[in-house]
Amino acid sequence: MTDELIVNKNGAPPPLEPLIYDLGAPGRTGAILPKPDVPEADLPADLLRDDLDLPEVSEMDVVRHFLRLSQFNYAIDKGFYPLGSCTMKYNPKLNEDMARLPGFALAHPLQDPSTVQGALALMYQLQEWLAAISGLEAVSLQPAAGAQGEFAGILMIRAYHLANGEAHRTKIIVPDSAHGTNPATTAMTGLEVVEIPSDANGDVDLDKLREVCGEDVAGMMITVPNTLGVFERHIQDIVDIIHGCGGLMYMDGANMNAMLGIAKPGDLGFDVMHYNLHKTFSTPHGGGGPGSGPVAVGDKLLPFLPGPIVTIVDEGDEGEPPLYGLTMPEQSIGALKAFWGNFGMLVRAFTYISINGANGLRAVTDHAVLNANYIRSRLQGTYPMPFERICGHEFVCEGHFKDADGIHALDISKRLMDYGFHPPTNYFPLIVPEALLIEPTETETKEACDAFVEAMLAIAKEAKESPDVLHEAPHVTPVKRVDDVRAAKDLILCCRVIPDWDAEAAK
Repeated sequence: MTDELIVNKNGAPPPLEPLIYDLGAPGRTGAILPKPDVPEADLPADLLRDDLDLPEVSEMDVVRHFLRLSQFNYAIDKGFYPLGSCTMKYNPKLNEDMARLPGFALAHPLQDPSTVQGALALMYQLQEWLAAISGLEAVSLQPAAGAQGEFAGILMIRAYHLANGEAHRTKIIVPDSAHGTNPATTAMTGLEVVEIPSDANGDVDLDKLREVCGEDVAGMMITVPNTLGVFERHIQDIVDIIHGCGGLMYMDGANMNAMLGIAKPGDLGFDVMHYNLHKTFSTPHGGGGPGSGPVAVGDKLLPFLPGPIVTIVDEGDEGEPPLYGLTMPEQSIGALKAFWGNFGMLVRAFTYISINGANGLRAVTDHAVLNANYIRSRLQGTYPMPFERICGHEFVCEGHFKDADGIHALDISKRLMDYGFHPPTNYFPLIVPEALLIEPTETETKEACDAFVEAMLAIAKEAKESPDVLHEAPHVTPVKRVDDVRAAKDLILCCRVIPDWDAEAAK
């Protein structure tokens, strides 16, 4: 192994410094608390721990400790983040400023609606915009995540059939190219998952779909473009088949970044879909939240929307603004979240749509699709491609080579860290061997895309000439390659180094 092979093209991380546990000394104080405005009282003895070995450190030590930890982390603000199917796009800082305006940030969910008309007006307009983008009738901002949006959609489909006296419709058809949340959502609603395969071109196998369609089908969940990164060329046939047997069509909107201003799910025949505001509309993403997964529905499902939703309760006199309020749809499946949705995310999405407008949103998709196809075309011929066709906003390739036995997608991803890039999605979709799902998003420049491509091409060469470099990667990150299985079984939930670590010591 040579130094040239393990160089970090974007610079090595700072050296590890002593942890905060090693910097303490009696009498140092990291924070000075104000005098209490209530009488002091002793803590209950059972809340005090003698074995809680926390250091006494200065404020500067505390600041440096947490800043250092934050710099070890990777984020879209630091570099290229091609995590396929998750759309890790840049979050404009203007969105953050708007969400922090006192009138929004300090609003209390239990305030009287008359005192938060600005917030309600924003929510109402966002509902209208999302409905227009989808080509559907109405939107609820209730769901707090994409998975909860899916859950709401399938609950509405079930409620629709029950209201029509068709309780025997208990099956939801899910393609094998679906997101993993789709079958999980179906199971959580008490319905039965029926999986169907993809054909050789990455589309739904229409013959298999016709075989499973019957009077027991409640609907179908499908992602457009699908998780293989390609647009379902027979989508109209799929919709007609499901509607023909009395089912409803659900579109997983996680990949809506490839459709803005180009195609509307409602025009394609879908009855319900969810958005991921933290994917398509640039609100923050990751860390288990915050998320937002509004659902849009056609006329059949209007009465079943989760609520409350914002409506105009009084048009007002001429020249006066309308009065907004919160109402529950007639046959609503109920509330999915405490209060009125994840409001801070709604402000950010509203800002993003306002900035871009209709033409700007179309440009988002144009550039996202262009970037993905540019990278795909440059890697084609080096990395195996299961489907050699134009992709949407992402594409899948295979992380292995015929003349490099023992190299896997994980090795390629780990090595990418040495070049300063976050790895793409690994081993998903499951139906592609050694899958690498790559999504550049619209905000990356040609130079950034080229740098990523050059790293991928260099790694492909290393895989054949110096495979151990990949097997041992990453080389320059603060944490080197870990034993994932052992890490999951024997957690170390403290950043303090445990000498001669073993499972018993970790406990």
